[in-house]
Amino acid sequence: MRSRFTSPFSLPVRDIVRKPGEMREHSFSVTLDEQWGEGIVSFEKGSTLDLDIRLESVHEGILVSGAADAEYTGVCGRCLTDIARPVEVEFQELFAYPGEEETDFEVQDDHVDLETLVRDATVLALPFQPVCQPDCPGLDPLTGEKLTENAGSEQVAPIDPRWSALQNITDQDGTAESRAAEKEES
Repeated sequence: MRSRFTSPFSLPVRDIVRKPGEMREHSFSVTLDEQWGEGIVSFEKGSTLDLDIRLESVHEGILVSGAADAEYTGVCGRCLTDIARPVEVEFQELFAYPGEEETDFEVQDDHVDLETLVRDATVLALPFQPVCQPDCPGLDPLTGEKLTENAGSEQVAPIDPRWSALQNITDQDGTAESRAAEKEES
């Protein structure tokens, strides 16, 4: 485990601490040394996270605003196809000076460590039910094939067994074709 000062997410703020109105901007990329996210999509170990950060000194502490760009990978929640999509998330948090009010984030030894903030923001931006395309039909429940690949053959809707006796009556009259034509018209 590396110390918080050698973390790629740790930024020095010594030059703006307790100087309200001072601001610094940083743009950098971080290679993730572990997987972020536990669902069917996540940010894989070794993927790159691009960060644009603004540090502003205010009376209460250091206000951190920023944006993170990355690409998540995983599988479609309907058809299990591999997917990779970009995600961009914005965040803002106040890192309070030590000894002030009790807060989640504090300036520690003239540094702010953004790892927890960035991890929370990016992982919460991951889709809960990712899909390869908005109208993905998923898998055929009978064959297990992807329905997008099986689009050429028309799927016959299963008939409720309680009504199957009526199917035999209409087929005897030869009206099955006329019934299909009526269904197409409506």
